[in-house]
Amino acid sequence: TIQLVDELPEKDYVTIKEAIPAIKLVQVIHVIDEGSIEDAIKVSGYVDAILLDSGNPRLAIKELGGTGRVHDWKLSRKIKESIKIPLFLAGGLNAANVRQAIDEVEPYAVDVCSGVRTNGNLDKKKLDLFFNAVRF
Repeated sequence: TIQLVDELPEKDYVTIKEAIPAIKLVQVIHVIDEGSIEDAIKVSGYVDAILLDSGNPRLAIKELGGTGRVHDWKLSRKIKESIKIPLFLAGGLNAANVRQAIDEVEPYAVDVCSGVRTNGNLDKKKLDLFFNAVRF
């Protein structure tokens, strides 16, 4: 599986799939505004899953994830309802908000990084709290 964190020309998805037929592609869509819905729909025919994240690739120095910020889950839900492939949810998730995120968006899976770390290191207590929140 390859996770693509920036957009590609449509022909490049085809090139990758032809070169490595067994590979699965996950395209990150940065949820910024209503245009993110169209971005997800456009690439959903070329990839195996979509991962929604915070960030902004439109900035002079692109933010391609890892911001620790939550994005608009209402837009995430609209994206989920607009595509027919699995949707992963990332972006500022932690033990305090992951249950609400799952309930609102109903993703296939969640992706967490900064929400379970302290000073850049994995934090066992935060991990335990996160997993307990996901389970219930």
